[in-house]
Amino acid sequence: MKKSLKPIDMSSVTTYPLIERINKVSVEDFAVIPDNKTDISSMLNCLPKILKGEEFLQLVDKIVSAYRKERAIIVMMGGHVIKCGLSPLLISLAKKGVITGFVFNGASSIHDFEIALIGKTSEDVAVYLQDGKFGMWEETGKLMNSAIREAAADKIGMGEALGNKLLDIDAPFNEYSLLTTGIQNNIPITVHVAIGTDIIHQHPTADGAAIGKASFTDFQLFTQSIIELEDGGVIINFGSAVILPEVFLKALTIARNLGHNISNFTAVDFDMNQQYRALENVVRRPTEMGGTGYTFTGHHELMIPLLYHSILSKL
Repeated sequence: MKKSLKPIDMSSVTTYPLIERINKVSVEDFAVIPDNKTDISSMLNCLPKILKGEEFLQLVDKIVSAYRKERAIIVMMGGHVIKCGLSPLLISLAKKGVITGFVFNGASSIHDFEIALIGKTSEDVAVYLQDGKFGMWEETGKLMNSAIREAAADKIGMGEALGNKLLDIDAPFNEYSLLTTGIQNNIPITVHVAIGTDIIHQHPTADGAAIGKASFTDFQLFTQSIIELEDGGVIINFGSAVILPEVFLKALTIARNLGHNISNFTAVDFDMNQQYRALENVVRRPTEMGGTGYTFTGHHELMIPLLYHSILSKL
């Protein structure tokens, strides 16, 4: 006998105050911007001009060249980058005009939003999963889902709506938020989600249609932004293994389908492990028409500060 399956009713889902959650990450431990410029050019000059040593120096030069030519420098990022306390470095580069756009997956947007709200993020999944509390945090889900519904109604992207929400409520730690930095400095931040992957989708206020519409708008905005990669732009993937490499490949296809050549750009993947989709869909396939691809394997909390200070030493 065929069993009739009906969607579960989420209206009775229990949520809990965010302030009660035990977090692993706090802004107290985030990377800091030095008071004076840290010039590591002498160290860079001492790197071996072999293999990754040579490639890293080439990448820094390409980023600086893109900045001076006013080409796009787009950063795609997974949530781990924010959990490693690296937002201040990326905010600094954005404010200096080096980074021209951010591309988030759902996890990135949630960690950034929580950091702005309470200065902390990253719950203990194993502990809270046991009694059904994992991800069931009232303020995170309520505020983010409210912003997403507003995005759908106003026909704007999810990233813009989330940044607007944080500014509207005057979140106490907005200075650490990439979402608010984007709004304040006119830097686009797009958010790309898969339904069911993020904790705010568990919340009784989640609206699947609004989530889809807001994220699809961001997909269209992202596709428009990568046109500026042509002739010297740079796109970097920090730690998204699946979602953003797939989104980038489709966005690039649409842009080329519409008549934009988009070649002669640099595509880079930084991650703790080399992943198939990032390697193929960011670094290799997109640059086959012309361009350069790089991969660098290492911990974000070491590699991103190295890249940050290297760029500033060259500017």
